[in-house]
Amino acid sequence: MTELIQQDIYPSMLISEDQGDEKIEPVKLGQRLKEIRKSFDLTLEEVSKKTGLARSTLSKIENEQISPTFQVMQKLTSGLQIDIPQLFAPPKQVRATGRRDITRNEEGKPHPTSTYEHELLATQLSNKKMMPFKSLVRSRDFADYSDWIRHDGEEFLLVLSGKITFFSEFYEPVNLNEGDSVYYDANMGHMLISISEKDALILWITAS
Repeated sequence: MTELIQQDIYPSMLISEDQGDEKIEPVKLGQRLKEIRKSFDLTLEEVSKKTGLARSTLSKIENEQISPTFQVMQKLTSGLQIDIPQLFAPPKQVRATGRRDITRNEEGKPHPTSTYEHELLATQLSNKKMMPFKSLVRSRDFADYSDWIRHDGEEFLLVLSGKITFFSEFYEPVNLNEGDSVYYDANMGHMLISISEKDALILWITAS
């Protein structure tokens, strides 16, 4: 199912991870301590009580006015219950790429198969880390499939309308109604059939 979409029809839509060199900034202990304190939702006064260090000392460390001695770092890690390496871990760089793609209702790219009628979403973006698409489940019988469907990654399925039976290699078949969802390892064999009067409509999201 999804392997056909990825490999045969839209090779530019293959799920991949962006790669690139990341610049590592020098670690600022004061900034790092402040980040840790805020992540624990603690005030300077509360950290002072936990570590036995004066509030003024903590403030000077956070503002890079003084550098903590090893003894001070031991008090910090002991009082905050963290490891010393955590004080030196550089803050994660959050980089906004500005990527965005809007797909209007029923304006995705169609991709019909013998068992599904897929509508691919967000097709203007390449190298996505996830691939969303809507599908009408045409299949009505387990025998419509020649073998289990398997592919790399993990998959999320949400029933938008109708009712389906979700078959998987290691579990008993389960019926899913409108609003029900399932998250599963896509390397595990799986397949769907519609069991409602009309073909079920589902949202699929495949991620690496």
